[in-house]
Amino acid sequence: MEQTVEQKLKALYNLQTLHTQIDKIRQVRGELPMEVADLEDEIAGLETRIQKIKSELDELEDSIITRKSNIKEALAATKKYEAQLNDVKNNREYDALSKEIEVQGLDIQVSEKKIKEYGFEITNKTAVYEKALEHLEERKKDLFSKKAELENITSETEKEEEKIRTEVETAEPLIEERLITAYKRLRSNAKNGLAVVTIQRDSCAGCFNQIPPQRQLDIRQRKKIIVCEHCGRIIVDEGFALEEEKVLF
Repeated sequence: MEQTVEQKLKALYNLQTLHTQIDKIRQVRGELPMEVADLEDEIAGLETRIQKIKSELDELEDSIITRKSNIKEALAATKKYEAQLNDVKNNREYDALSKEIEVQGLDIQVSEKKIKEYGFEITNKTAVYEKALEHLEERKKDLFSKKAELENITSETEKEEEKIRTEVETAEPLIEERLITAYKRLRSNAKNGLAVVTIQRDSCAGCFNQIPPQRQLDIRQRKKIIVCEHCGRIIVDEGFALEEEKVLF
């Protein structure tokens, strides 16, 4: 059976009422879902950074071990060359051994300098590492708190939202596809989610622009679907809101 324009408007207004109820429930949750997601991203970034610093510290420790091993080898070589000096047969051999001893001494100096540099770098990176760990623990505590808060609010509202969603699924098929498409487009483009609004104080309740008297009369007659000339929202007369209140009370 073909719906009258009034029935179509009523169906659209009822659907908007249901969606507004869902929007209000989500407003109660506020920014918590976004805050939780942001904290999770920040924690993941901190963990990656901490792992990178840890790898750099491990590499520096390995470098110190390598340098100490080089010093040990250089000292052993120096000791060996110094012993050989006692058995040299000519100046050429003496100069060659002396040169080797000098080279080993330079290698030891370079390694000792590098060990100091690595130690200084380890001290600095360790401070950054420990600070990052502290920050990570703080963020984890914040995340735990925010998640608990969100779960608490969600548990209080999810049953109510699910009930309204069921009503939305029942209401949508009662509206022709052309109108549902227009409704969803309007709703997605509106900051407050309002696609269907009433007349309030001779104005559109969506954008608050004045509605001419003749247009108000056309709206109240409920014989055609009329949209706001300024914001494009579907306008219904305030009688729909009054009828809704009577149903509720």
